[in-house]
Amino acid sequence: MTSWQALPDTLTAPKSVPARRTWVGTLVGVMLVVLAAVSLFIGASSEVTISGVASGDDEALFLLAASRIPRTVALLLVGAALGIAGLIMQMLVRNKFVEPSTTGVTEFATLGMMTALVLWPGMAILPRMAFVSLFALAGTWVFLRIIRFVPVRTLVLVPLVGIMLGGVVGAVTTFFAYRLDLLQALGQWMQGSFSSIMRGRYEFLWVAAVMMILAWIAADRFSVIGLGEEFATNLGLNYRRVVAIGMIVIAVITACVVVTAGVLPFLGLVVPNIVSLMIGDNVRRAIPWVAGLGAVFVVACDIVARVVRFPYEMPLSVVVGIVGAGLFLWLLLRRRGRVH
Repeated sequence: MTSWQALPDTLTAPKSVPARRTWVGTLVGVMLVVLAAVSLFIGASSEVTISGVASGDDEALFLLAASRIPRTVALLLVGAALGIAGLIMQMLVRNKFVEPSTTGVTEFATLGMMTALVLWPGMAILPRMAFVSLFALAGTWVFLRIIRFVPVRTLVLVPLVGIMLGGVVGAVTTFFAYRLDLLQALGQWMQGSFSSIMRGRYEFLWVAAVMMILAWIAADRFSVIGLGEEFATNLGLNYRRVVAIGMIVIAVITACVVVTAGVLPFLGLVVPNIVSLMIGDNVRRAIPWVAGLGAVFVVACDIVARVVRFPYEMPLSVVVGIVGAGLFLWLLLRRRGRVH
């Protein structure tokens, strides 16, 4: 009798999982809307207020359209794009602890930025983004080639190799920047900040949005790639072509973010891992969650960066680095019993 009574609870238990996901998804959506609205009315200027916008004040509307809205849109695009770039890289490498900033891709993009500053100081933004994308693409290819020769693919060893690769490339970049008296310019680009984002200076982030759509289209292929080369090949999938698509997505997104706002560490690492804990590793199902949670994470950190020393502003990379590093450490400790 007892076991029969327990049977309905056993059968209905799985239904609570989609319900919980629905509530969490709704919460993320509400937080995204609320934080985006708050972001529009936080800044050094006191002209942009709800009453001023509602009354049609010309200066308030101008600042809102020229600065606040572009900055908020840029934050949303960067958070969503970097989260998806991290998710795709984790599928390509089959490791949960990698993303562009832990694999040397960001450092290669920074090297490309410095090279562009040296060779073509007056380069327009679009050619510069394409140039940096080539360096980021080269960095992704180098990392993927190196880990093929790693004898033991342990959970922590792969990102350690990427961090060492990024350290070497970063040291080379810093050395040449020092010799060429470009340390100040390099520091500006490496320090992720949205304080200079205005209308006309963020629009190339929509290219990253196109890459997100491409990732969504190829999502099922990335899920199969995550099961290994032999398994994907046996299913008739062109492994190299899918890897090439993933490399392009990662490189272009990284270049767009570095050229527009600088470097934001750990974002592409912690957000996909948190989503994976909630809904699993299905890329198509995870992409909307990663995009939404990544956008929430970046907008929330940016609000903190603007409020902590108001009316002054901290670099966003400082807040993202502190929070991201803490979450990264938590993920490492959580998985320590399953490292193999």
